Amino acid sequence: MMNLVEEAIVYATIMHQGKVRKLKNIPYILHPLEVAQILATMTNDQEIIVAGILHDIVEDTDGTLEEIRKRFGERVAALVDSETENAFLGESRENSWQKRKETSLQKLKDSRDIGVKMLWLADKLANIRSLAQDYSESGEKIWTRFHQKDPAMQRWYYRTVAEYVELDLNKTGAYKEFIKHINSVWPGTFSSEKAKYRKYREVSVSGCKLLGSGHKGDVYRYDNELILKVYNHKNTYADVEREIMLSRKAFVLGVPTAISFGIVSVGDCYGAMYELVDSDNLTACIVRNPSGVMFYADVMAQLAIIIHGIEADQDDTFPDVKDRYRRYIDRGLEPVDKKTAERCQQLLNAIPRTRHLIHGDFHTSNAFIQGADALIIDMDRMSVGDPIFELGDVYLYYYLPGKRDPEGLDPYLGTPGRVNCRFFEYFLKYYLQTEDEERLRRVTERAALLADLRLIQRYEEQETISPETQKELGALFAETAELSQRIEELSIA
Repeated sequence: MMNLVEEAIVYATIMHQGKVRKLKNIPYILHPLEVAQILATMTNDQEIIVAGILHDIVEDTDGTLEEIRKRFGERVAALVDSETENAFLGESRENSWQKRKETSLQKLKDSRDIGVKMLWLADKLANIRSLAQDYSESGEKIWTRFHQKDPAMQRWYYRTVAEYVELDLNKTGAYKEFIKHINSVWPGTFSSEKAKYRKYREVSVSGCKLLGSGHKGDVYRYDNELILKVYNHKNTYADVEREIMLSRKAFVLGVPTAISFGIVSVGDCYGAMYELVDSDNLTACIVRNPSGVMFYADVMAQLAIIIHGIEADQDDTFPDVKDRYRRYIDRGLEPVDKKTAERCQQLLNAIPRTRHLIHGDFHTSNAFIQGADALIIDMDRMSVGDPIFELGDVYLYYYLPGKRDPEGLDPYLGTPGRVNCRFFEYFLKYYLQTEDEERLRRVTERAALLADLRLIQRYEEQETISPETQKELGALFAETAELSQRIEELSIA
């Protein structure tokens, strides 16, 4: 009686019969068998190896996922599905290439299954072995044989796969060989150190105090001297590395921040260590002492003044913050209200271009008091532009949820809504250094419009929208339309 692997080989051989590989006139079945052999160097899990044998059945033959499920089981089918691209019927393979890759890469990025990551690595390693050999023999003309003829886009695809599987598989021979071949086709894509044995320091947050949470991950007090930021599983090594690079660049420019001194692994996620001796974040301070909200608002205002007072050189590669808000409008507002979206784009375009630093995620969970000094961390959204965008974020984090539920506790900050509203009001007065009610009102309205744009985009990208969220979205669209017509300019001036 055949075992599962042998049955898969017979089935795949029949299904791929008569087909040949794209770059070499050899039977197609040799590719899935090579993928299975690579998987066997990483695992003895038969279901993962079987998925390697069957991974191209749905995409390249008449076989179906349901047939695989019945013959080989639910997990094998799920693994095969993780590598099966959306066909985008009605579009040519050339025109749909980037959409197909982005959609399938999202499956890889979102998966917590080590089998999915092994399958992807094995398949792409088998592909790039062939690609690297042909490239060494034929050079740049090989790209004419592919649906995607731009070598830069091919590089993006392989590099992204390597980044998404790195934390789990960087110690395997398959991963090191994968990096070696990527660098042979596109020299300098990765540091040569990635192709050598590397073991991250492994740490645990068991028993550590959670200081705050954000869209990228959680921050813990690791010990009396160290803060540990644990990135969620959607962040790659390159994402963490980029944030540390931006932190160092910001520090050199004069931003009061802590510098990470190492990337670690925390379970199946990356972490970054920061030396912050005897420090506490401002959110915890406000929770303990809500009556001191005026003082903490002043601390944050002074931090903002310092950051916004720094102008980056043209050589500093910080993005323009307006580009992020243009995407918010395009993805959230424009599909629903084209007229208001056009008006908001006009307001954005009219803001004078500046090189003032913008933190981009400015809230009290990212700010720490260390002795007499205040420091800000989390630099992955650092950009340049008009400070009004920063005030829009502060309005979003504090005033908007506080106005919505004055007596409730904010789920992220843990502070009462009425306290958050007071925080924003004090912050704005200290930041603008004014008690002029008209000036405060104008700036608040501009901040509110920017906050609405960001929140609309966030809601519209949710897979499912509850009736409560749908009702809130309706109110946000109405307020955005009304504010965009009333506001004459968005600059903080």
